[in-house]
Amino acid sequence: MASASISLSFSSSLIPSPLLLDRNKSTSAIKHRDYHASVCGVVRCAFASPARRKSTSSSSSSSPAVGKKKLWKQGEFPGTSEAFIEGRSRKTPIKNIKKKLDRKNNAKAWANTAAEAMSDLVLKKQWLQALEVFEMLREQPFYQPKEGTYMKLLVLLGKSGQPLRAQQLFDTMVEEGCEPTTELYTALLASYCRSNLIDEAFSILNQMKTVPRCQPDVFTYSTLLKVCVDASRFELVESLYEEMDERSINPNTVTQNIVLSGYGKAGKFDQMEKVLLGMLESTSSKPDVWTMNTILSLFGNKGQIEIMEKWYEKFRNFGIEPETRTFNILIGAYGKKRMYDKMSSVMEFMRKLQFPWTTSTYNNVIEAFSDVGDAKNMEYTFDQMRAEGMRADTKTFCCLIRGYANAGLFHKVVSSVQLAGKLEIPENTSFYNAVISACAKAEDLIEMEKVFNRMKDKQCQPDSTTYSIMVEAYKKEGMNDKIYDLEQERRRMVDDGPKGDEAFSKESVVNV
Repeated sequence: MASASISLSFSSSLIPSPLLLDRNKSTSAIKHRDYHASVCGVVRCAFASPARRKSTSSSSSSSPAVGKKKLWKQGEFPGTSEAFIEGRSRKTPIKNIKKKLDRKNNAKAWANTAAEAMSDLVLKKQWLQALEVFEMLREQPFYQPKEGTYMKLLVLLGKSGQPLRAQQLFDTMVEEGCEPTTELYTALLASYCRSNLIDEAFSILNQMKTVPRCQPDVFTYSTLLKVCVDASRFELVESLYEEMDERSINPNTVTQNIVLSGYGKAGKFDQMEKVLLGMLESTSSKPDVWTMNTILSLFGNKGQIEIMEKWYEKFRNFGIEPETRTFNILIGAYGKKRMYDKMSSVMEFMRKLQFPWTTSTYNNVIEAFSDVGDAKNMEYTFDQMRAEGMRADTKTFCCLIRGYANAGLFHKVVSSVQLAGKLEIPENTSFYNAVISACAKAEDLIEMEKVFNRMKDKQCQPDSTTYSIMVEAYKKEGMNDKIYDLEQERRRMVDDGPKGDEAFSKESVVNV
């Protein structure tokens, strides 16, 4: 197979430097001194005798003669007395006060602009830049971060696979006098859960139990239950249920849906059915549309279309109405099985019921054509998506990149990466995996390594899929030394966990 070369370009977000305050402070002060001198001169001239006024008019710029006769005693006319002048000099000029107020207002205006920029970076999931802006704000003496700000950053760091930075931010928050809450502790705990650090997550749970005002609630336990079922640690699931019962915390529908999904993914259908029956008999955790979506998604992802359709009818008989996400699950399931007629029927049914097509709807259709390398229909769907004003996301471009690679259109892989950069699409692990896979299919191992290094430079953690793609590519070329180095790096990463997060100290990146 001929080797095709891919040249990829990425965009990087640059944070503008903060606005500098106006440093020209001397002009108005000079004008004030000139004005003060002219006022005093006018006062002196106004009280001079007519004869002396006439003789001195021609030499107004010359200094007065020594021993000049005064027409009033010292202190009689306070307008020119030394006491008055000294008293006046001790007062702050009005213009200086105005300047101080202007500077303060300008600083606050800059802080508001910076806070808005940070919020935008959080929405774009650019955690490193968001932390840098946050650090600049903290340096301002008048800026006091609120609980909501810390919450947004903790959630962002958790979703970005940065649990140690989340812990660092949490510790800084406590040191600066911001009282932790159950919600903030739960956000920190969730950051560990997202990185599958179960022991650390339970350590946070134990800390919460020692703080009277930060006792764990149903959301805390739901977060822990999710990471346990995802890791198939079902013995911990039972112990958490017992602990909730001891604390009189009743599992809600969200909690049960999480466990239901975990049992289903693990193939424990007996336990799944037990939880579902318990929900039907419960008064606090009745099944809802999320329960319906969980079951449909479970069987749809396994390709068991008939069972999925039977459960759909059962939930409809329970009186549960479908939503947009329900139809998107059906579309995705039909698309993976290449049942394009049923996929189109569901989309038409959505239009008929006035359910809007969302980004997920288009992503499922694009993914269906991407899997088989149908570039024509994939492009048509993407163009229709943009024509309707629907914003593409990371999954959209992952599907496009994979689809073009499956079709052998590697030049369009490059254009898709460039377009993602222009649209400021967040580059996560799935995005880099799609690009690395495309490079491997093009047999361009040099570019594959460049993308891999770029991924690590961007603090994007490689996963098992990343290493599997690269190992397979090296195997085809018989590059055993490369495979050995990659396996060693992978082993170090597994042993160290997220400790690569510590490689960037407080001083080297952001002092939070």
